[in-house]
Amino acid sequence: MKKIPIGKAYDILSVWAENIDHTPIIDLMAAGGDSPWKILVSTMLSARTKDQVTAQSSRNLFEVADTPGKTAKLSVEKIEKLIYPVGFYHTKAKNLKKLGQIIHENNDKVPETVEEMVKLPGVGVKTASLVFIKAFDGYDVCVDTHVHRMTNMWNLVKTDTPEKTRDALKEVLPRKYWKNINQYLVMMGQTICRPVKQDCHLCPLKEICPAVKRPLPRSFS
Repeated sequence: MKKIPIGKAYDILSVWAENIDHTPIIDLMAAGGDSPWKILVSTMLSARTKDQVTAQSSRNLFEVADTPGKTAKLSVEKIEKLIYPVGFYHTKAKNLKKLGQIIHENNDKVPETVEEMVKLPGVGVKTASLVFIKAFDGYDVCVDTHVHRMTNMWNLVKTDTPEKTRDALKEVLPRKYWKNINQYLVMMGQTICRPVKQDCHLCPLKEICPAVKRPLPRSFS
């Protein structure tokens, strides 16, 4: 079973990522020096939501409440209106209010470990991993649907859930690649290697990807 040469793939993707105009919103926020609180909130809002919607909803919320304490003072209904139309906005609004209360009681400090963050309302492993990496410069592998799908497609792992993929990737992926692999694969998954349609002819990895869809040879009559 052919596997993608991960070192070569990573090097190609790192160059490719610098030359396309599509950077996930959370990566832009981290690069811009946004606070751990804002990065956590926007990461929560981004689940099942397009980047453009996440960005606008985050701006709408932060214009009114940009700290845990201010967020805790808002009604759930007000938060819903500010973050709409992110996916599952009813549930996210309830969790954000609770989250604001908890973090405010902790001197406005977001926990700095994945283990502590997943205890917070509405924060799963994927969210905690990404915040740990982007807000605290931590080493972890953040696995969303894109990372899970593509690393299985590349035969790096053989897993059936993102959680299992995270554990498996930590065994096979050199630590130096952990922080950025999510960003690169999300960019790929949103532009070229989409779940429903893969534009393999545009892919920078087309020469080394074991799952590349090559054009069928022409038939001659």
